[in-house]
Amino acid sequence: MSEIDDLKAEIKKLSARAMQAKMDLHDLSEELPINWTNIPAVAQTAHEAFAELEKKREKLKSLETV
Repeated sequence: MSEIDDLKAEIKKLSARAMQAKMDLHDLSEELPINWTNIPAVAQTAHEAFAELEKKREKLKSLETV
């Protein structure tokens, strides 16, 4: 596999992880005020997942334009 193909596969996995983190955050918000103390941890997980996804998408974009 090429580096671009590897990166696309990684992005697919990261996208699934980010969507799950988004749903976890959404589910938590639906349950409020129950488990309100979990907000920082769940939000941090979502933030990290989307940050990593964005970083990999930018890397793919730079490789595809070369």
